[in-house]
Amino acid sequence: MAEKTTFKLTIMTPDSLLYEGNVYSVFLTGDHSEYELLPYHYPVLGVLKEGVIIINWQESIRVKVGVVRFFANDCIILMEQEAQVKRRLAKKEEFMPEAAEKEI
Repeated sequence: MAEKTTFKLTIMTPDSLLYEGNVYSVFLTGDHSEYELLPYHYPVLGVLKEGVIIINWQESIRVKVGVVRFFANDCIILMEQEAQVKRRLAKKEEFMPEAAEKEI
């Protein structure tokens, strides 16, 4: 029996590496729609909005905002989670209260 084709998936936040490995599929919530990436997908460069990244229809990771790049059977996702966004805003308020107010 033939083995399923995979592609390399790397998911990173500014603080850590969340996932790295070979997968069969990844389902994403893009800025215009939801879509699934499969092995040898056409090259993609996109923005992710708040939602869930689903890996192999078995694992999920919540995402607040991020970007995805799929090229040459290699998928890289750079993202921030809800807690990271809140920490970054709190740190900004601590050092520059007036700048944080303008952003919100």
